[in-house]
Amino acid sequence: MLKTVQLGKSGLQVSRLALGTMNFGEPGVGHQGDWTLPADEARPIFKAAMNNRLFYFDCANAYGLGACERVVGSLLRELFNREDYVFATKVAAPMGRGANKGGLNRKHIMESVDASLKRTGLDYIDQLVIHRHPHGFPGVTHAPIEETMEALHDVVKAGKALYLGGSSMFAWQFCQLQMTAEQNGWTKFVSMQNHYNLIYREEEREMNAYCAATGVGLTPWSPLARGILTGTYKGSLDAGSTQRSQGGDKERTRGLYRGEMDFQIADRVVEVAEKLGHAPAQVAVAWLLSKSEVTAPVVGVSKLSQLEQLVAATKIELPAEDVAYLEELYKPVVNLLSIGSS
Repeated sequence: MLKTVQLGKSGLQVSRLALGTMNFGEPGVGHQGDWTLPADEARPIFKAAMNNRLFYFDCANAYGLGACERVVGSLLRELFNREDYVFATKVAAPMGRGANKGGLNRKHIMESVDASLKRTGLDYIDQLVIHRHPHGFPGVTHAPIEETMEALHDVVKAGKALYLGGSSMFAWQFCQLQMTAEQNGWTKFVSMQNHYNLIYREEEREMNAYCAATGVGLTPWSPLARGILTGTYKGSLDAGSTQRSQGGDKERTRGLYRGEMDFQIADRVVEVAEKLGHAPAQVAVAWLLSKSEVTAPVVGVSKLSQLEQLVAATKIELPAEDVAYLEELYKPVVNLLSIGSS
């Protein structure tokens, strides 16, 4: 059973893990369509999550271009009482080719929130997360940050979303957004969903420290580095052993993970896991949870056994010498935000 924790300085309580839902939806729809699980295959996972007190569900309108929200919303409404779970979804990514189909201008924010509510069938969103900085997506209008922050505040005041969260951006950008909200009496972000794991630790330089100092909870995405830290790729991105790692998603992984020590670090995860009697995925998640600023890593699963492993990982306390051993090989890599591919 998972512990319940406070999300940042807000009063919102969430589970120690968040269940990422990118891989649930309608097969063949969206960029992850070749490994998407339909509702009937997702249902047992949702039930098991709640049975383990994993009640924080992370979604996005762009997953499956709305298909994920439809499936996730239908399962949540079918299986659980509304007050028993926390549902987060995202806005900003392009949802089509129209001039205002993406970004964080007022028009797109308002229309996207209403569309998300319609697709999910929910009366409100517990947490609305901006998928990137207002200027973080190429090819869409770069709205003034004042426009973005006021529109998000209005969404909260209208009761359509209860809390706000941010995702992958530079620390100075996040600070600017928070200060703009504070100066104008608008709603601030209570969490940051950033890219952070054993083989991508650039967030330790500024973002993690800023969030820790200001009471913003971290909910890192890709805690398992898209399977690299589970041993899925066995030393090479061309040696994937899962449907996801063998499909089109492999190129996304190749774009995210290009460090020279990636697979050597992954080998150490396997080594420590064998020594301690755990699975590599458990060690990777336990390492993240050893960082005091991390609230709830966003984990993705496609099997019940994976869910059970990761729930158990929250009880693992890694010895200090193993933490040092896992971290020892890391070398700085290109900050993906600087090349626009985070």
